[in-house]
Amino acid sequence: MALVSLIRTNAFRIAAIYLGLFAASVLALLIFIYFSTADFIERQTEDTLDSEVSTLREQFEEGGLATLRHAIAERSVGPLRTDETLYILTDSALHPLEGNLSHWPDSQPVRPGWISFPVNVTIKGVSEIHQARGAVIDLTVQDVPGHLHLMVGRDLKDAILFRSNILQTLAWASLLTLALGVIGGLFMTRNMLRRVDAVNRTSERIIHGDLTQRVPVSGGGDEFDQLATNLNAMLDQIERLMAGMRQVTDNIAHDLRTPLARLRARLEVTLLEKPDATRYGEVLRQTIVEADTLLGTFNALLSIAEAEAGGRRETLVVVNLEEIARSVAELYEPVADEKGLTLIAALDPGVRVRGDRHLLSQAIANLLDNALKYAPEGNVTLTVRADGAQARIEVADSGPGVPEDRRELVFDRFFRLEGSRSTPGNGLGLSLVRAVARMHGGSIRLEDNYPGKVNPGLKVILSLPAIEPATVPPTSPHPVALGAS
Repeated sequence: MALVSLIRTNAFRIAAIYLGLFAASVLALLIFIYFSTADFIERQTEDTLDSEVSTLREQFEEGGLATLRHAIAERSVGPLRTDETLYILTDSALHPLEGNLSHWPDSQPVRPGWISFPVNVTIKGVSEIHQARGAVIDLTVQDVPGHLHLMVGRDLKDAILFRSNILQTLAWASLLTLALGVIGGLFMTRNMLRRVDAVNRTSERIIHGDLTQRVPVSGGGDEFDQLATNLNAMLDQIERLMAGMRQVTDNIAHDLRTPLARLRARLEVTLLEKPDATRYGEVLRQTIVEADTLLGTFNALLSIAEAEAGGRRETLVVVNLEEIARSVAELYEPVADEKGLTLIAALDPGVRVRGDRHLLSQAIANLLDNALKYAPEGNVTLTVRADGAQARIEVADSGPGVPEDRRELVFDRFFRLEGSRSTPGNGLGLSLVRAVARMHGGSIRLEDNYPGKVNPGLKVILSLPAIEPATVPPTSPHPVALGAS
C-alpha cells in the first residue's frame, strides 16, 4: 500500500518523467556508441581488404599473371585460421587457379565489389562455419578469353564477437542505468515526500487547534526551506492575530462590561424613580455620552481589524502627508487652546506616501489626541519630514512619558498605564496607529522627548515608505504655532 501510494504521488510522476527522459538519452547515446564502434571495426576490415586488393592489382599490372599467382601462393600457406586473409583466383568459369579457398564461395552481394559468404575454418581440430566478407575484382589477361576473378576476404568472427560483446555490455549498462535511475527516483521522491509530509503533519496539528506548531526547516536553504520559512512567518502572524482576537474578546468583556452595566443600572434606577422630565432628560444625555463612548470603542476596534487585515491595501493612492497632517492639526487647534497648550506644526511640503488618507488621518489624530490629553503644559509638536527613503511623522509632548519597559505593552489593545486610567479613553489609540503603520509597510517607535528630566515627555515616531525623496526647499519652513496658551 505504501508503494502504491508512493507511485500515485505527483513527485513520483515527475521523477518518472525525468527518468524516462534520462533513460531515452542514455539509450540514444549507447546506440550511437554501438553503431559507431561496430561500423569502425567493419570499416577497418574493409580498409585492410581494399589495401590488399590494391597491392595485388599493382603486382599483377607490373608482373602479370605469374607474379600475381606467386604472391597469392606466398600469402596462402597453411590451414585456414580465423585471423588469416582468404584468397582465391579463378578463371572466367570460376575454376580455382590459386589461393587458400578450394572453390569460389556461395556468396551474397553486399554492394558493388563486395560479397558476404560462409567459410569453413578448422580450430583445434574442430570445423566451424564462420561468416566472411570479401572484395572482388576482375582482371584481364591478354590472349586469355574472358576475365580472371580475384577475391580477397576476411573472417568476421572477431568482428562479430566484438559486436556481440559491445551489445551485451551496452545492454547491461542500460539495465544498470535504468535500475539506478529507478532507485534514485524512488529515493528523491521519498525525500521530497518526507518534506511534504512534514508540512502536512504540521498543517493537521494546526487544523486541530495547536497553533504553536511550525514547519521544520532543514537548514539547507533550498526551496522547501524557503516555503517552510514563509509558512512559519504566516503561522506566526496568524497566531498573533488569534492571540489578538482572544485578547480583544477578553478586553471587551472586561472593559465594556462596566460601562454597559453602568448604563443599564442608570436606566433601571431612573425607571424606578418618580417620573421627572428634567431628570429623564439628564439621564438620556448621560446615556448618549456612554453610547458614544461605546461606539467609539467599537469603531476603533473595527478600524484596527481592517488595518491589520490589509483589506484596503488595493485602494492605496499617493497622498501628501503635509496636507493630511495640516488638516488634523487645524482640527485639534481648539483643543490645544482649551487646555492652554501650544500646538506647533513643522510640516515639510512634498512628502508623499502611498496610503489610505482616512486611516493616516485617524492615526495622526490619535497621536495628537494622546499628546494633548497627557501633556499638562508646554508644547505639543507635530512634525512631518523626509528622511531619505522614509517619510517620518513625529508627535512630541511634555507629559510624563512612557517607561521604557512599557513601550511595547502600550500598543496592546485596551492597555493603559496606571497613571492614565482616570483619563478618558479606551486604550486603543496606539493599537490603531501600529496597525496603520504595518498596513502601510512602516513602523512606529517611542522615545523620550526630554531625556533625563522628571517629565521626559514622549516622542512618537511613525515611519512610512516614501514614494520618492521629497524636495526640501533651501530654507525649511518655520514651525507654525497653531494653538497658544
